[in-house]
Amino acid sequence: MSASPNRFPWQFDGWPAESPELKRLAEQVDFEPWLRHGNLPRWVAALQQLPDLPVDSFELTRWVGPRGTAAYDEAQLISVLEQLKPWRKGPYQFFETSLDTEWRSDLKWNRIQEHVPAGVNHALDVGCGSGYHMWRLLQAGCQNVLGVDPSILFAVQFAALQRYAKDKRIEFWPIPLEALDASEHFDLVLSMGVLYHRRSPIDHLTQLKDQMSSGGRLILETLVIEGDDQQILVPNDRYARMRNCWFVPSVRALTRWLERCGFSQIECVDVNWTEPTEQRATRWSGPQSLIDALDPNDLRRTVEGHPAPLRATLVAHKP
Repeated sequence: MSASPNRFPWQFDGWPAESPELKRLAEQVDFEPWLRHGNLPRWVAALQQLPDLPVDSFELTRWVGPRGTAAYDEAQLISVLEQLKPWRKGPYQFFETSLDTEWRSDLKWNRIQEHVPAGVNHALDVGCGSGYHMWRLLQAGCQNVLGVDPSILFAVQFAALQRYAKDKRIEFWPIPLEALDASEHFDLVLSMGVLYHRRSPIDHLTQLKDQMSSGGRLILETLVIEGDDQQILVPNDRYARMRNCWFVPSVRALTRWLERCGFSQIECVDVNWTEPTEQRATRWSGPQSLIDALDPNDLRRTVEGHPAPLRATLVAHKP
């Protein structure tokens, strides 16, 4: 591995070979302000320790190595992955190593997969984490996938996956959505678990629409509360111990927001309570998770007394 000649210090030689469209978009982005993190040298050094394990087959979230892979290589792989903790979104299977992440993102994928249209050329995953749903989008037939997330750690975790996958159809940019100019480029846009972290949810919805091609589809998943189109929770301080939770609307209020932003064909396709079986502490994440943010006497309330996490998935289109 060496420093990328064009962009990121964690890229491997020969990756990625960007599509011409993404290359043009990248030329409009100033990446430098987003590449500053005190732990970045340590994380890049960890990537350089990844063993050179040949991949017999790659099944998106499962890397299958040849039988008889040396035990010391497997131990070295585990050592590197542990240096990149916490792992939030997954799960992944690295050869014989099961990487059990905090979130069972496969369950979330199961709720949206039937709403991923066929024949998508360009997809954008906003707040993509380490990239789990990006790989699943490829599995669903998307030709090219870009993920954006300002977390440098998530970018390095994605690079660890690409060390073995070497898939030139997928790319990660460590930037927030607002760092992208309006492109009207993507046939499909995902925003999952992001909206409630935005101080201005209307701006976020508008920025999502600005990235979509005409007729493009948005899959939006976010926290909601029960109620009519005027019900919006604005936590006084924290919500489920999260400091950066700003607005939690009802499904009807969220639908109204989407309408005001110019989306059409809006449909709520799923509403479900987030259960501790879906988000939980593992050896790969950290000591605390959802259960620690819920009232032990009433798991339908947070420790602050708010309604427990209820998530809705809406599908909308750009006319």
